[in-house]
Amino acid sequence: MSVNRVVRLAKRPAPGLISPDIFEIRDEPMPEPAEGEFRVAIEYVSLDPAMRGWVNEGKSYVPPVGLGDVMRAFAVGRVEVSRHPDFKEGDAVAGLLGAQSHAICDGRNVQRADTSIAPLQSWIGGLGMPGWTAYFGLLRVGALKEGDTVVVSAASGAVGQIVGQIARIKGARAVGIAGGERKCRALIEEDGFDAAVDYKAGDLAADLDKACPDGIDVYFESVGGEILDAVLPRMNTFGRIAVCGLISAYNATSVPDGPKNLRYLLTSRLKMQGFIVFDFADELPVALADLSQWVSQGRLKFREDVREGGLDVFPQTLNLLFSGDNFGKLSLKV
Repeated sequence: MSVNRVVRLAKRPAPGLISPDIFEIRDEPMPEPAEGEFRVAIEYVSLDPAMRGWVNEGKSYVPPVGLGDVMRAFAVGRVEVSRHPDFKEGDAVAGLLGAQSHAICDGRNVQRADTSIAPLQSWIGGLGMPGWTAYFGLLRVGALKEGDTVVVSAASGAVGQIVGQIARIKGARAVGIAGGERKCRALIEEDGFDAAVDYKAGDLAADLDKACPDGIDVYFESVGGEILDAVLPRMNTFGRIAVCGLISAYNATSVPDGPKNLRYLLTSRLKMQGFIVFDFADELPVALADLSQWVSQGRLKFREDVREGGLDVFPQTLNLLFSGDNFGKLSLKV
């Protein structure tokens, strides 16, 4: 009999990297759709830094994943069985389907994945939440203007690589911060960034000065910590900072020391705003139209890090996000 392979949250994590035993991975009876529902055979599950917060107990922008619940995850697959009038077998869909091999949907909170535009896995990457995050964070929160200098932290990751490319499409200058010579080289040679700074090279402040001789107008923040402290003094007056993540502190075992340079928010009259992509849910069709057009025109591309091993390696694969061992959008082939 067919079974559904499921990742469930067994307990809350301790500080630090996620221990695999916080998850229980098991086979369960195959779910059957009721009238008005359909079943999706999931092919790829997205691994995102936000998952580290989703498993913690406490106040956040969404409730934590409940103990015993299927791990919250964006995923993409194809309709396998349908009792829904608007979805037929073989349709490709993406959404918050969970870390499991099969999911039941009623048609809400999923989008169709047009594989004539991009491969299936791209609909949980550049054409999914990471792409939307880059689009709204840069253009709405960052209020990008032509000619701006944009600095992007975690620039080789799922969101950062797209931020830099959109900045270039919109006539701005893109500078990426990434870890290691290989990633920095790819930002310039493959993604079209104007410059790249290796934060592991040991002289972040001086290297930022060289890469941004006219200062920084927009900073797209995903890291926090020492990188944020290095960027703040180099922001131009009335610069904008869009905060979509602070990954350097997600696994901290003690309270981080800083940031220390917040005075520049006052002296340079900076605007620093956190945002969640769902703040812009009403504008999602606009973002998808633009992103899809740029992909079709060859102006936007995605670096994807697809890992094998199925759901059994979900915990170990998730931790790659926090060790920096992924290169591009991390996903797991189911």
